[in-house]
Amino acid sequence: MRNVMKGFLCCVVKAVPLYFLTLLPLNTSAQVGEYRTDFAIGVNGGYVLSNVAFVPKVPQSMFGGVTGGISARYTCEKYFSSICAVTAEVNYAQIGWKENILTMNDQPVPLHTDPSQNLSFSRKMTYVQVPLLARLGWGRERNGFQGFIHLGPQIGFYLNDKTESNFDVRDPAFNPNISEQGYFGPEYQYANVRANHVVAQDTMAVENKFDYGIAVGAGVEYSNPHMGHFVIEGRYYYGLGNIYGSTKRDYFGRSNFGNIVIKCTYLFDIIKTKNSKIK
Repeated sequence: MRNVMKGFLCCVVKAVPLYFLTLLPLNTSAQVGEYRTDFAIGVNGGYVLSNVAFVPKVPQSMFGGVTGGISARYTCEKYFSSICAVTAEVNYAQIGWKENILTMNDQPVPLHTDPSQNLSFSRKMTYVQVPLLARLGWGRERNGFQGFIHLGPQIGFYLNDKTESNFDVRDPAFNPNISEQGYFGPEYQYANVRANHVVAQDTMAVENKFDYGIAVGAGVEYSNPHMGHFVIEGRYYYGLGNIYGSTKRDYFGRSNFGNIVIKCTYLFDIIKTKNSKIK
């Protein structure tokens, strides 16, 4: 099923740029819609909630971090009521995962050396993310409100990561160290306490430092001819790559990101189409 989904998403990623190439005007006589050459640049910032889809499964809650960077938008055409554009960004993003370490009864697991604390583990990973998104908008372009959707590919480049935990993940007391016969190591303290004993991800280094996937978003923009464009958007990113190896010899068969982003963007016009009919 995952291979089918990956194939479908890859087809979408390939189709989006081809679709917008057909919208770029080669000459005015061939133009079906209303010609545009609007170009705007600006900055964006927001909050990102993320997790990693591990197989074998690792129970998690969403990890919260910040994101921000620069944005650019080229508007090429208004086709009937749809305003067609391409948006590109270069963003700094803090993503990762936060583990839910629970008992068989779905309760937090107390630290065996200090029962007043519960086991906690999170891993913050810093990426540079570069989305290239097809954009369709409906509404006002120069003065007023416009709704829009985004869809397109995104790539990411790993920079570094940091672990936050109240226990030593390499201490045998916290490591199941399951033998070939299927038994836990003798020093493991949580054999009959933890509901999930998958801990390999806590100590493994990131293997694949290049990430890729597809992003989809929707939002609202307010434009003012003197002040520029103010944008609020919600976006979801589905990673098609894995942070760890995923061959039959690797521990994880899957370890891809999922991100939910809420962001604000400010854009100011560099080039504007000279057309008094544009509202």
